Amino acid sequence: MDAVKGVKGKRLPRAVREEQMMDAAVRTFARRGYRAASMDEIAQLAGVSKPLVYLYLNSKDQLFTACIRREAQALLATVQAAIEPGLSADRQLWAGLTAFFDYTVESPDGWSVLHRQARTHGEPFALEVAAMRDEIVAFVAVLIQAAATEAGAARPEPELAERDMAGLAQALVGAAESLAGWMNDAGTMTAKEAAATLMNFAWVGLGNLLEGERWSARGPQGPAVVGAGEF
Repeated sequence: MDAVKGVKGKRLPRAVREEQMMDAAVRTFARRGYRAASMDEIAQLAGVSKPLVYLYLNSKDQLFTACIRREAQALLATVQAAIEPGLSADRQLWAGLTAFFDYTVESPDGWSVLHRQARTHGEPFALEVAAMRDEIVAFVAVLIQAAATEAGAARPEPELAERDMAGLAQALVGAAESLAGWMNDAGTMTAKEAAATLMNFAWVGLGNLLEGERWSARGPQGPAVVGAGEF
């Protein structure tokens, strides 16, 4: 995010002024934490008076919620814009993952608000992030369904159950979130490298799964389908 520049005293459209305050709030919440962040600090960083922050954005809780929603929408829009209809399922997932990791690198404060702050400060905030996450999981589940359909054209059996696809989507999104957190903290991997790591880890394994291979604690099972209760 670009540095927030105060323009106190200048008359600006309300939408522009609100965006400045939101930029300042996202940066402050990300770097200070929700509890430690103060409206005074946010107002100073935005170059406005504290009463003006309250006038436009009401309370600290509502300001934090607005920040979560803005960053969640930005992340979803980034991922959705990267997807090209008509591509194979794996290419679509690759594009989506690359866009996801790009967002976390290019908007570290926004990612911190979503990934760390919102999830640790109470149910209302966590629910906002959960709604965004559900949209991403649903999108990934559709891609897994598309991959299963593509594989089924040549090999109709065995099919992935709806529960399995939902579980795989949850696992893939969870892995992406964890990898993004580590990647940004460690600073040793690019967005494309992170996307490739996850594709190698998840999609290659999914390809074997779609070919009928299943892991079992009892040993290699070949093409046999092993249910969750049979381990």
